Amino acid sequence: MSDRGRRRALQPGIAVLIATTLLMLGCSSKDTASATPAAGFAVTAIPLETITLARGITANGTVHPWQEIIISPEVGGYRVAAVHVDVGDKVKRGQELVRLSDVLLVSEVTSKQANLQSAVASLDNAAAAYRRAKSLSSSGALSQADLDKLLSEESAAKARVEVAKADLAAAELRVLYTRVTAPDHGVIFSRTVAVGQIAGVGGEMLRMVRQGRVEWRAEIPEARMRDIRPGQRVHLVMADGSQFDGKVRTVSPTIESSTRAGLVYVDIPSDKARPGMYARGEIVLDNLPAQMAPVASVVIQDGYSYVFVVTNTQTVQRRRVDTGLVKDNAIEIVSGIQPGERIVEKGAGFLKDGDKVNVVIPAATPPSGTTT
Repeated sequence: MSDRGRRRALQPGIAVLIATTLLMLGCSSKDTASATPAAGFAVTAIPLETITLARGITANGTVHPWQEIIISPEVGGYRVAAVHVDVGDKVKRGQELVRLSDVLLVSEVTSKQANLQSAVASLDNAAAAYRRAKSLSSSGALSQADLDKLLSEESAAKARVEVAKADLAAAELRVLYTRVTAPDHGVIFSRTVAVGQIAGVGGEMLRMVRQGRVEWRAEIPEARMRDIRPGQRVHLVMADGSQFDGKVRTVSPTIESSTRAGLVYVDIPSDKARPGMYARGEIVLDNLPAQMAPVASVVIQDGYSYVFVVTNTQTVQRRRVDTGLVKDNAIEIVSGIQPGERIVEKGAGFLKDGDKVNVVIPAATPPSGTTT
């Protein structure tokens, strides 16, 4: 038999041998797969921890005067004769700050005094004339019309006296107004007046921080305004690193429509900050319970926060959560998790929704001072 014939005779046997071998291998693979269960990701899982947390609202703001007083003269057109204060001076209520030249006003007072004396003399003459006429009226020497005329002249003289008194009082008051005084205790922080200038009525001369009090004003989002009340403590940090506490004085009753924020006014020590300074503050709210989770258990995806909840079937369910404050290595879970549910602590970053997991117990940390 030729070599070609022998090869043709062997081909069916080889084919049978190959098929038998593949069948055996397939059966072996099925047996192995059925005998070995699918392994899940090894993770650690914990329930949320509930602690009492001091909540706060962080905001930025600027220091302002508690009340800013603009000091101006009440008379105008007179030269500034003297300025007694400068920026930074502390002043008391009623203290003279600026004096205007009163030469013209004093002469006006003298003129008004003379007018008053003349009016008083005219009144005396009119009163005397009426008294004489009245004594003669019984004899018929004067008619009733003449008597009434004299009475009218006396009344007119009395009115002129009153007008003269009012004019004199106004002139004396204008002289008094040449002394520009402090309306309250405070600190001068702006000066725009100089000796020799002509003062105008209502023109700004000085600015004063009333009673030296300053306050921090912060813009708070409208959603958090309801949590803030007068009397709450505020911890402030200045740009230079200095820190101190203040207290909420009042909360604005309105919200700015353009920013959707409201103002909070915080009283702060006047020796700790100056108007115009920037400060970052935290308004401390009530101590309330909070559910805390390890920071490592929260996964950020697509701009949202997620955790993986371990189900009874040893699979994980990706759950979107709302987070709050961060304290040490824990973060507050505001919503999205029910009490009693367990979340993946370590390994959450490698999971996806529905993955099979193998929950392991973390190794106990050995006591300090022992060697392993």
